[in-house]
Amino acid sequence: MEQTVVGLFEDRSDAQEAMAELIEEGFIEDNIDLSNQGTASDVMTDDDTGTGIGDRIANFFNSLFGDDEATARNYTYAASDADAILTVHVESAERAEVARDILDRNGAMDVNERRDAYSNAYATGSTRDYEGETTEGTTKIPVVEEKLNVGKREVERGGATIRSRIVERPVEESVRLREEHVVVNRRPVDREVTADDMNRFQPGEMEITERAEVPVVGKQARVVEEVEVGKQVTERDETVHDTLRSTQVDVDEIDATTDTKAKRARS
Repeated sequence: MEQTVVGLFEDRSDAQEAMAELIEEGFIEDNIDLSNQGTASDVMTDDDTGTGIGDRIANFFNSLFGDDEATARNYTYAASDADAILTVHVESAERAEVARDILDRNGAMDVNERRDAYSNAYATGSTRDYEGETTEGTTKIPVVEEKLNVGKREVERGGATIRSRIVERPVEESVRLREEHVVVNRRPVDREVTADDMNRFQPGEMEITERAEVPVVGKQARVVEEVEVGKQVTERDETVHDTLRSTQVDVDEIDATTDTKAKRARS
């Protein structure tokens, strides 16, 4: 089912960028209309019968939103603040969603955010037509006031990456080692043979083992330090500075009596 997506832009250059992205995304250029606020009648259909630009835009949104008069009225008011109007005709709801995302991404006005202001303007009669047009002899000037809404959002400010790794370092340690060595001493003697000598006077064999100490290396792992990783939360107060705009309407009264006297003096 064919659908129409409308984007209102306060800056025409944003609308031009949105149009370029739509074409790049595969939307048919003939189905895209870009109009200045001053020539907004370009987006109207042939069925529009209003004589002024404001009437034509109001009729366009009324035909677009059908029975949803509040939405049509809000879009009509929003169009008065727009510098350009971008209209996209699509063949399905899915393509309409893609087009809507592209318009929002390029700075299309959020009419819903301004709904309360437009509703108040309608309730108080503070509405205006386009290019200074008057309705039934009355010029209506909207009085707009900005309000400051301060919120919070989390952002990443930094952090720490904790890595553990195994490193090796050379070490040395001194140790005293003991060694045994067989020592054979021969010395000449001249004495009589004893009984003990005779008992030993026979073949035999003796084996003496030499022993020595060698270093034995062992390793023992011990925990010598603990590293705790965590986060500490602190809070601080910050004052936000900004400026708010509001409409001020000054009325200077003209003294008709003084003006008449001046005219008579000149005559």
